[in-house]
Amino acid sequence: MKATITEVIGGATPETLFEQVATLDRYPPWMRLVHRVTPLEPDDARLAWWVELRAKVGPFARSKQLRMVRTVFEPLRRVRFERVQDDDRDHAEWILTADVAGAAETGGTVLTMDLEYTGQLWSASVLGRILDDEVRRSSAALSRQFSAANPTR
Repeated sequence: MKATITEVIGGATPETLFEQVATLDRYPPWMRLVHRVTPLEPDDARLAWWVELRAKVGPFARSKQLRMVRTVFEPLRRVRFERVQDDDRDHAEWILTADVAGAAETGGTVLTMDLEYTGQLWSASVLGRILDDEVRRSSAALSRQFSAANPTR
């Protein structure tokens, strides 16, 4: 199951937007799915976090705790986080990729976020809608955050 959203974030430069998406501890204020983040010791010199994901479907809520590692770091361009548990069990993949690109013609920066999950937490149709909604809400919240920081826009 994968959700991909592309949005122009007005008021953001590639530098300021990349700063928001490059480390998971910055996600909770604008990505509702990422409920809590705790930094961990690096994993083979890669940054790592303990992340609690939380999603609601009607009156039901599910929460999942994951150990996430930043596996790709291309400054001002791309960052990728993957579930890397430090046990011998087989786990479903959680992969979050954020791509940042300047958008000179619009006065903002383009953010493309991919969130992928390979497990069986919910049925594909329900989970697909949840992931799509959460990523869509997150990019809108991030856009509002930059708009508030630049009230003249």
